[in-house]
Amino acid sequence: MSVGQDPTDPPAAERAEHGEPDELVAPLVRGVAVLRALTDAEGSLAPSELRRATGLARATVDRLVTTLDRMGYVRVDDRAVVLAPPLMALGNAYLAATGLPDRLARYVRALADEVDESVSLAVGDGDGVRFVHQVTRRRAMSLTFRIGDLLPAERTAAGTVTAIEWDEQAWQRWRARRAADPHDRGFPAVAARPDDNLDFPQRTALVREHGWAIDDQLIEPGLIALAVPVRAPDGRIACAASVVSHTSRHDTDSLRADLLPALRATASAMEAELAAPHHPEPDEASGLATWTGASKQELGRDFVESLARGLTVLTAFGQGRAALTLTAVAEATGLARATARRALITLTHLGYVAAEGRVFRPTPKVLGLGFPALSRTTLARIANPHLTALSEQVGDSSAIAVLDEDHVHYIARAATSRIMSVEIAVGTRSPATATALGRVLLADRVPEVADAGYALVDGELEAGLRSVAVPIRDRAGKVVAAVNVATHSGRREVAELLAEVLPRLRAAAARIEHDLHVTARFAPVPPG
Repeated sequence: MSVGQDPTDPPAAERAEHGEPDELVAPLVRGVAVLRALTDAEGSLAPSELRRATGLARATVDRLVTTLDRMGYVRVDDRAVVLAPPLMALGNAYLAATGLPDRLARYVRALADEVDESVSLAVGDGDGVRFVHQVTRRRAMSLTFRIGDLLPAERTAAGTVTAIEWDEQAWQRWRARRAADPHDRGFPAVAARPDDNLDFPQRTALVREHGWAIDDQLIEPGLIALAVPVRAPDGRIACAASVVSHTSRHDTDSLRADLLPALRATASAMEAELAAPHHPEPDEASGLATWTGASKQELGRDFVESLARGLTVLTAFGQGRAALTLTAVAEATGLARATARRALITLTHLGYVAAEGRVFRPTPKVLGLGFPALSRTTLARIANPHLTALSEQVGDSSAIAVLDEDHVHYIARAATSRIMSVEIAVGTRSPATATALGRVLLADRVPEVADAGYALVDGELEAGLRSVAVPIRDRAGKVVAAVNVATHSGRREVAELLAEVLPRLRAAAARIEHDLHVTARFAPVPPG
């Protein structure tokens, strides 16, 4: 066995028999299987369910989960393994590398406002299609697919558009998949197939002729869509732009007659944007090799370093780093070339990276690693585990709140089990000026709070209640929420609150901000 090889790795001969590369990193394959099982289960599985879903031994799953937990990609409680917001960094790397949401989002928003319908961008992924950006209309019946959801190409207008570039090999794969999975059980985001869609090749031929595609309730009854291609400067389809409506608002004829001109004009504007010179500032590379080594030293055999390093390779890509050579990947991650090479070989075999000559690109499949399940995470869900950890550290309740006109609105909290404790329920609204949370949220009106970076209130909302709060800022640095620790005056003096609690409160706020920034890179994060 070579140095660093997992003792449970299958021998090279067995890999060759299954058509696997000789240099495949087996722990990376298994770790990806864990993430995919959690994604298919909407982000949470009991350990026993995770073992059944992956077919892996208990000891193997335990080591993989320990590693993913250390990376922040999952969280483990007494009952379940749960996907965590930092995992979205992998999907963010792919989306940033494409440049599509960053460069085309304003066109999507403008079209959605103009036609008053949901508008989406989607890219082809094998014989399926994935959404990469969308602006939805808030209605009783509206689009519910998430960024990263994989849909069968033949059941979407966007998928029909992307299929016009399929070669014969791609069509053969599609036919084989339909034969093996006639009811689309392999696409958790959609209901079972309502019909057999035998006219898909014909519908694709019509897209070549007319330049647009219609989805007439193929995903689900009542949902209709119109899509057109958006081409990159080299003529290939960069994405499909689609407008989605409901049969209560349009039929397919009125959808095409009323909205196709605006959709085509927007697609032309998008193509001009993609053709314009663009030199974005490259994202900062992860450089996690030192961190993985330190984690291995601390956790020993329980930390699967080859899994951590393999996933780290995906974060080498990003804005300004859409295509990288092996050398560039090694430099961006801090990994040895041989280590980066084995990871790239494995990720290419699994379909998460595509090799084009000497360069590598991430594929849309990366979005299948947790992104759909996490893309609608709320700020309250992001904050909850950090509030719980904070309350356990300090022995007092903590909460997070947002500003609602001149009141604070509590969206999440963690309580302590004391005879006398602070009890403020989620959903409670309190006058902003009388609370530490509110004064942080109003810091632009309270200069001393802005200067200090925290607010302390002593007995103003209620006699005996002391609270200290700090801000939560979004990616642009704007204060969007505040987090606090509240205690009774009999437990801590003001000086103790500032010396003992405030540093831990600030550390918890920093962890919440980190998760918020990752989650909000390409997905909106509502309060709760």
